[in-house]
This record gives sequence, C-alpha cells and structure tokens, in this order.
Amino acid sequence: MYKYSDITAIHLEVTQNCQAACPMCDRNMRGEGLNPHINLDELTLQDCQNIFKPDFVAQLKSMFMCGNLGDPIMAKDTLEIFRYFREHNPRMWLSMNTNAGARDEQWWTELANVYGRMGAVIFSVDGLSDTNHIYRQNVVWKNVERSMRSFINAGGRARWDFLVFQHNQHQVEEAEEFANKLGFERFVAKKTDRFVTAKKDKKEEHQAKSKKGKETQLLKKPKEKYQNPVRKKQDILLDKYGTMQNYYDVVPIKCKVKEQGSLFVTAEGLALPCCWTGSRMYKWWQKDPVAEEPIYRYIERAGGKNALDARNGLEKVFETGIFDDIQNGWAKKSCKDGKLSVCAEKCGVEFDPFTAQWS
Repeated sequence: MYKYSDITAIHLEVTQNCQAACPMCDRNMRGEGLNPHINLDELTLQDCQNIFKPDFVAQLKSMFMCGNLGDPIMAKDTLEIFRYFREHNPRMWLSMNTNAGARDEQWWTELANVYGRMGAVIFSVDGLSDTNHIYRQNVVWKNVERSMRSFINAGGRARWDFLVFQHNQHQVEEAEEFANKLGFERFVAKKTDRFVTAKKDKKEEHQAKSKKGKETQLLKKPKEKYQNPVRKKQDILLDKYGTMQNYYDVVPIKCKVKEQGSLFVTAEGLALPCCWTGSRMYKWWQKDPVAEEPIYRYIERAGGKNALDARNGLEKVFETGIFDDIQNGWAKKSCKDGKLSVCAEKCGVEFDPFTAQWS
C-alpha cells in the first residue's frame, strides 16, 4: 500500500477528551453519556517525539490534528506538539479542527505564532450565539468567539466550517458575514453527511439527549439547498445494486490516504491508514467491538494493538504488513470474505458523501 518513506501527511488524534457532547459523534451515545469503549487516551509530547522522529518530520508536507473522539484544544500538550513539528520542519503545513470552546487568549495567540503563515485552524462552529450549542452541546459561545478573535487577531489563518441543520439554516448568510468581519479566509456551509446512511430509508432526523438521558433537540436535515447531494445518487445505486451492502461488496476502492501519502495515529498511539478505519474500533452501539468489527481481524493478524503502537517505533508498524493486508482485502469477493466495508463506504469510486460535504 505504502512504505514509511512514502508518508508525507500525518492525521493525528492527540486526545479522546472533549468538553462537547455532539449528539451525532461516536464519542458519546447521542449526547447521553460517554462511549463505553473508550478510555480517554491522550498522547503526550514525549509520545509524539517517540513516534515522529526528527528525520521523519522533515519528510512531511503536513500535519493535521483532529480525530474521531476528541478535540485537540483539550489535550495538555497540543501547543508543544505543534512546536515540535514546526521546529523540525519550518515549511510544513500545520492545522487542526476544533469546536473552539476552550483555552484562553494567550494560548490562541501562541498557536498563531507557531503556525505563522504555514498553517490554519478549521473552526467547527454550527451557528451563532443562540444556535451553536444545539448541536455543539456544552460548548459556550463566549469562549468560541474569544478563541476565534484571539487566533485571527494574532495573525492566524482560519476557516469556518458550519454544519447546516434545519435549526440553523436561516443563519448561514449572517454567519458568513460575521466570519468575514472577524477575518476568516474562508466560510463553508457544510452539507453534512450525518444524514447519509446505508439504509434504504433515508435518515431525516436524529434525537439528541442530555447527559442525564433527557431528550433535548430533535436534529433535522436542512432544506435541499444545504443537503448532501449524494442522497439523490444513493437512489440510483440502490436501483442498480439492490442494497448498499451489495454495492460495498463489489465496488472498486480508490483509497484517499494512499493517494495523499497520509497516515492516521490514534490517541492510543496506534498507526492505521485513516480515521475511518480507526473509528470502527469504538462504535458505542456494539456490545463487543473486538468481536464484531472486522478491522480487529486485521489488527490481530498484524500482531495485535501492541504491534501497531507507534510509540514502540513507527517503522516497526509498517513491518507488520497491516497496510498491504488491508489493500489486498479490496480484491476479496465481498465484505464477508474480508473486504473492509469501511473502505468501500468511504473510498468506493461511485459514492463519496464525505467529499460532497464541501461541494
């Protein structure tokens, strides 16, 4: 699939900690409580220094902090980790995705200084003072606005990603005007793929809950203008293949991260191809993900989690053969025979809800 020397981009999940309780995030159960399969793991500066040696950092073109289960601003060493990468590669691109609901003005100013012009923050803010908290539960608006202003005023480059739902669709233009006023370089009304599923009946709404289990907001898809355009294409696929699973079984894979030379490292320190393969390890609705989730069969063949722990040496992970094993699986007759369905879902050549979010 690729070699250690081929990697030019790192996607780093530095922590599983987050102050938010977004109802459609795998970190929690619709906002009700913490996913029982995660341990709130977090990488330290020392961990990252062990994983990413200076000569490896020097070969990179970019490092992006995001992940499946946490927000980089909640990790203790985020700023120091960015400094480490910048020290050993002054020309690489640094970036992160965040809900912006934490850290003080000084922290954001220092981040802007570390990034310089070769970096940007993607602020995931889904509304204004009266609506952002509806999806970004527990995120306080005054903290969000302070973070955005502090980073941009210090010279930081920023993009605003606005997930559009029915409850905030009326604010898209107002939010874009506010973004321009603050100095954002780009504003994106993001056509979320959260309402795209493998089921024949399209998902129209999602019931959010509080930590105490009380129903809060009923999240509904936005008007057609802001809907993910692949929802229509899905009807064509269902007519052609009968079910999405039949499509996943036979569709050719065009792997995004292979083309990009990108590698994902989890907050546990595990090196995997992408955040999507990593996310399958922690689905809260599964009673036992290790037994139920196919990605664990690949992990087991590679020697288990310890063999994929990049803190023991990133080059050693490549020696396990897991990346070639995953690629070889794409030629299997079906997902039951070992082809990873997540690869077909995210990188199948006929259907791409992820990329369509920015269309």
